[in-house]
Amino acid sequence: MAWSTQAMARTTASPEQVWRLWSDVGGWSLWDPEVESSALDGAFTKGVRGSLKPRGGPLTRFELVSVEPCRGFTNCSRLPLARIDFIHTLREDGAGTVIEHRVEMSGPLTFLFRRLIGAGLARGLPGAVTRLARLAEGGPG
Repeated sequence: MAWSTQAMARTTASPEQVWRLWSDVGGWSLWDPEVESSALDGAFTKGVRGSLKPRGGPLTRFELVSVEPCRGFTNCSRLPLARIDFIHTLREDGAGTVIEHRVEMSGPLTFLFRRLIGAGLARGLPGAVTRLARLAEGGPG
């Protein structure tokens, strides 16, 4: 069983400007109001682990499973019998930079975690990606 949700925003900011915000893991709460705190245990590279405390939730561990500077990254959190991938991508088009955040949940207990946290993830993504776009442009979050 699998579940996913996504949100996109367009910005006049360059991919490099968005990347600076993404790769500053300690600052994720500036653009994602659902994040209380976050930290990385090393450089922003594939294989490095970190932690994230969602508002109202327990501290969770994650791993950077894919990192392509100025193009995107994926961080993965493991739950009992489930996995959540947070996929972040950038692409340029004629009107600017398109930011996409996608959450994919998989595993035997997806049905349970979808009920527990799926709606909150789906509800929070559009606001987070919009705030990120504004901050990358140098505006207020």
